[in-house]
Amino acid sequence: MRLLLDTHVLLWWLERSDRLDARHQALIEAGESEPWVSAASIWELSIKISKGRLSIDGDLLESIKASHLSLLEVNENHAWAAGALPPHHRDPFDRMQVAQAQIEGLTIATVDPVFSMYDVATI
Repeated sequence: MRLLLDTHVLLWWLERSDRLDARHQALIEAGESEPWVSAASIWELSIKISKGRLSIDGDLLESIKASHLSLLEVNENHAWAAGALPPHHRDPFDRMQVAQAQIEGLTIATVDPVFSMYDVATI
């Protein structure tokens, strides 16, 4: 399964948090799964860190690289699709993840119910 980790799932995965759902953890660790991280999630986390709303032990980018997650860059097709989504939700990071998942054929690993408002696979 090709998974796009929502930002909070990524954070919980990197922190080895008990908040990470056992099903998500098993899918991320499964050999047949292909977990991806959106550059939009890295952007979102860097903003939260710079505003003092979040602190992360260690270097975020190094942690992502060390975890062997694939990085999904934001391209012009993703940007255009995110802007064209119905206005169900105003969070630009979530909207970008929806657009990326739709275009790239990914399933979003999330606990956020807002994604169910869009035509995108979630788990």
